[in-house]
Amino acid sequence: MTKVTEYIRRAEGKTLFSIEIIPPLKGQNINELLNSIEPLMEFNPPFVDVTYHREELIDRVGPDGTIERIPIRKRPGTVGICARLMERFKVDAVPHVICGGFTKDETEDVLIDLHYLGIDNVLVLRGDPEKSAGVFRPKQGGHTYASELVTQVDNMNKGILLNAETEMSPTDFCIGVAGYPEKHLDAASFDSDYAALKKKIELGANYIVTQMFFDNQKYFSFVERCRAEGITVPIIPGLKPLSTRKQLTVLADIFHLEFPQDLVNEVEKCATDKEVRQVGIEWGIQQCKELMAYGVPVLHFYTMGKSDNVSQIARGVF
Repeated sequence: MTKVTEYIRRAEGKTLFSIEIIPPLKGQNINELLNSIEPLMEFNPPFVDVTYHREELIDRVGPDGTIERIPIRKRPGTVGICARLMERFKVDAVPHVICGGFTKDETEDVLIDLHYLGIDNVLVLRGDPEKSAGVFRPKQGGHTYASELVTQVDNMNKGILLNAETEMSPTDFCIGVAGYPEKHLDAASFDSDYAALKKKIELGANYIVTQMFFDNQKYFSFVERCRAEGITVPIIPGLKPLSTRKQLTVLADIFHLEFPQDLVNEVEKCATDKEVRQVGIEWGIQQCKELMAYGVPVLHFYTMGKSDNVSQIARGVF
């Protein structure tokens, strides 16, 4: 397996293409997901990210009418999907590893499984809070911050496990972390957000993938501030094509991002979501061309398991 940072180094300034996918809902066929992203393989992504999902609490009514709250994981299978991706498409898989919903021991077991599979790249994230909670709370025995999870992975790279009596050969994970051009929603300020990001790099992270953005100036300013803070690792822009009018409000609310007024104006001219989708493709092409001219290492697309609009954008720039 090859590290993400090594792919970037070998590219010698050429911009690469990569995607992120989400596991199918529990019980659905993985082949539908694989077939949906197969058209994107013509753009030679060296690696594909696979998201990880915490358990959710749902209410179940018992025979006597009482309501019981039970945990359920709606999207399991990240490790298995990574193995299938590598086998079918001959690409490196980059699984997400998250704090939310997992203990340190459970995380260690997942990392060992990835190590056994020869997976040498991970994207380390805090993860989302439980939908019913609204604020992030770690599972008992779990990590509160992504920086703590970075430390755990870095310790394994040094051969250090949670149980000091257990010995293992060092792992060799290349560690990615998230960055937020428009500030993490829980950060008190931009200054504290950059401080948290720099801490993750100092603890062992090797590269950054940004949250989605639609205004390239947000990314440019983010990179400039990172460099001024002494953060020198590759910074990969995360991108998502706009496909419906509703996303103007949904994405802004969920990810706390701001849409450029020019994009909003074009969407407001559209009579249907089909027209909005085309606007999103055209905006994405121009956004990617500008990012490539800036010299970004990778164009990383959040596909949500869809490929048609990402294919059209990639075809327009590669």
